Amino acid sequence: MRKVVFGINTTIDGHCSHTDGIADDDLHNYFTNLLSNASQILYGRITYELMVPFWPDVARDNSMSEKINEFAHIFTSLEKILYSNTWKQVEDTNTRLSNLKLIDEVSALKKQTGKDILVGSLSLASQLSEHHLIDEYHIVVHPVVSGKGPRLFENWKLDESVQLNLLSTKTFQSGTVAHHYTRNK
Repeated sequence: MRKVVFGINTTIDGHCSHTDGIADDDLHNYFTNLLSNASQILYGRITYELMVPFWPDVARDNSMSEKINEFAHIFTSLEKILYSNTWKQVEDTNTRLSNLKLIDEVSALKKQTGKDILVGSLSLASQLSEHHLIDEYHIVVHPVVSGKGPRLFENWKLDESVQLNLLSTKTFQSGTVAHHYTRNK
């Protein structure tokens, strides 16, 4: 069975701001490795709009460092599945707009053969976590207090706490720390 993997950047005060982290080569290399083990990335509209067309443009122009360009190329090559009530069509050739219920589609995707299924959206991660469908969490904590942005799991409605098992941590030169967890089953 395929794994569903959630990866996110957060500040030490729990905000998932896309502008306040330390976006260096080490961080992009970490997420490039995560992407290379995946077939698809699931997005909600808000995060999708932050990622596309930005990363496909970087991949096309090779406009950043070698490590960041590598991330852009792998990101662009993956199938992106967009869950949105407002979008009616997408222009990116590697994106498909899903009309299916998130929980039903992810349950079906897990049963297929292939690489991991990544979750790149806070709202989707909260919904999938509520249904115990996320197998691994990659929480990258930046040594920044931002005071703004959505909070990690602020929309997760817990009936009971969820215990995670720490598999590894990786500390980058910037002071950013990547935590890799699996869900207790």
